[in-house]
Amino acid sequence: MSRPYVVTISSEKGGVGKTTLATNLAIYLKALHEDLPVTLLSFDNHFSVDRMFRLGRSQPSGSVLTLLTEKETDRLVETGEYGVQYIPSSSELSSIRDTIATPSHLAEILAASSLQGILIIDTRPDLDIFTQNALYAADRVIVPVKDAPSLENCKHLYDFFDRQGLSRRPLRILPCLIDQRIHYDGPFRDPYQLLKAYAINRGYRCLEGFIAKSPKVESLNTNPEGKIYPVLTHGRGTDVHVQLSHVARQVYLSSLDKEERRLEEVARAEGLKKMQREEAYALRRQKLASDCLYCGAGLVNENTIENAGFYCETSDGKASGFIEETCFSDLVFSHFYQSRRAIADASPLRDLFRESAQRSYFVLRRAPNTRNHYRQQLSFGRFDEAGLEVSHKVIDLPPPEATPSPLAPLLKKTIMNGDGRLGNAFLLVRRICADVAEEILYDHQYTKFQAILNKISTQLPSE
Repeated sequence: MSRPYVVTISSEKGGVGKTTLATNLAIYLKALHEDLPVTLLSFDNHFSVDRMFRLGRSQPSGSVLTLLTEKETDRLVETGEYGVQYIPSSSELSSIRDTIATPSHLAEILAASSLQGILIIDTRPDLDIFTQNALYAADRVIVPVKDAPSLENCKHLYDFFDRQGLSRRPLRILPCLIDQRIHYDGPFRDPYQLLKAYAINRGYRCLEGFIAKSPKVESLNTNPEGKIYPVLTHGRGTDVHVQLSHVARQVYLSSLDKEERRLEEVARAEGLKKMQREEAYALRRQKLASDCLYCGAGLVNENTIENAGFYCETSDGKASGFIEETCFSDLVFSHFYQSRRAIADASPLRDLFRESAQRSYFVLRRAPNTRNHYRQQLSFGRFDEAGLEVSHKVIDLPPPEATPSPLAPLLKKTIMNGDGRLGNAFLLVRRICADVAEEILYDHQYTKFQAILNKISTQLPSE
């Protein structure tokens, strides 16, 4: 399946004709090739796309907000006027602005979709996270400019491509709203030639031609019906009709280029990342101890992980595994809080510990400043979700030649050296969901676990 050719219309300057260009380009492309799927979406909240293309009054099944949050396209795409497909706009995008972490979010969604043909994205006059996502996904970026200030703003778009390590090749300047009545003396006879010269002087590439200012075209947005009419049907006698036809042909021919499309590149990169994630998960799983680190009961087999309540990993990465929920509770109350009453399964203290453990990390390590002491001491610390220490307890361990502590099997498997003494590493313990124990080994959870481990490492005193 061929992924869509993405055309993004972008400018940080308002009033340069972005939406007029985006909506009319979709219609002209459809007129050029009737069987070509053309889809349009807008991150602006003025609903011009919906006003121009909506058929009937039925409620949409979603919007661009749904696209970004639920990561699906098929049920969102509606067929509108002139055969153009569109995804309804949303006035609530600001509610998710801070939840979109990367400019690649939209591209990853579109790369996994069933969209084909040409997708046109209209953007806000702002280089916000939504515009960045539209730029990142684009095979062609058309930047409408109408004057010198709007041309100066183009620098920010080029800088964005440079920061992301993307080729500038997709970017094209298109002079718009050019007043053809204005003429200059000298080498540049009119605003179009002047803007084009300025663009070329800055190293920017331009589309051929321009879009003229036209009172007739501007009037198509204002009428008693509250509808927006396209140039193709209501402005055929204008220069803009010819100019839009020329721009549409350039875009269509570019879409036929045999070069790899941007979304195909994204899909290939995502496939590679997925393979790397699967390999990393397999390695983490392979390193796991098969038995409960405390009592020795079998927890991990080839296909499942059963009865695991806590995930454990040493700070040096040499040992990892699980502890049963009851084992860890017994360990805490028996050795660090000496509360036999809490060991009872129905104890309120145990219930309280279970609840607080969901928001905690636990650390077992050699007590500070006891490296060269004959008497060994073990420190037990509780840290909050942000990796900040909440409390700690210290207990004595028997010397190597004495009767081993019940903690010895756990310590020998994790932070104890071969000579029976505690080493430099510490053991980080995290409550997990027993039903999906392997989730802690998935990238999103494991990355967080490692971040907390590293943060705790910086807080612990070095010896």
